[in-house]
Amino acid sequence: MIPLENTWFANPAIQKALLPALGETLQMVGISALVTLVIGLPLGVLLYITRPGAMSANRPLNFILSSVVVNITRSIPYAVLMLALIPFTRWLVGTSLGPIAASVSLAIASIPFFARLVETSLREVHSGKLDAAHAMGSTKLQSITKVLIPEAMPSLVASFTTTVVTLVGYSAMAGLIGGGGLGRLAYNYGFQRYQIDVMIMTVVLLVVLVQLIQWIGDAVSKAIDHR
Repeated sequence: MIPLENTWFANPAIQKALLPALGETLQMVGISALVTLVIGLPLGVLLYITRPGAMSANRPLNFILSSVVVNITRSIPYAVLMLALIPFTRWLVGTSLGPIAASVSLAIASIPFFARLVETSLREVHSGKLDAAHAMGSTKLQSITKVLIPEAMPSLVASFTTTVVTLVGYSAMAGLIGGGGLGRLAYNYGFQRYQIDVMIMTVVLLVVLVQLIQWIGDAVSKAIDHR
């Protein structure tokens, strides 16, 4: 048996900092994922229903939401967006450091990404189902909540899973500017101090986390898909 002092787990960084760093990563991803879902889903629905030919077609509003809000934000690399939002983050939460502060830039980066995926998922719903709902007297809101979203739910779950997986990768970058988490741990110990064991452990944890999120998302999507 290999003595503990000769293994990676004897490294103080792994013993004392690995689990707290994982907790910070989960905190960042959890907060930003929740905000993304709450804001991104309605935004994606608006993108869908205001497009030309849709039930609430509004070309000016659709242009603003699609071309200005979504496309411009998505075109900015996350590393640049993260730095540009430091003053706003400091104003909003009182600091630019820590997982709470990092959640601000993570959410702003992922909301338009998820909204576009939501719009794409809603486009997969056959228009005949909406027409049938309208023919039976459903209001626009009822058509959205009772037909459109339920029919697209498996695809929406898959889209949200993709977004959360992307947030895990973004959270590692956020750690480089004081966000904490596994990214910060890998940078401080794996890069600056050349501790390859810490780097490998953080990479393994990130891979396992992504695989777990993807497995849960796929299982939920499959369970609710009755097509």
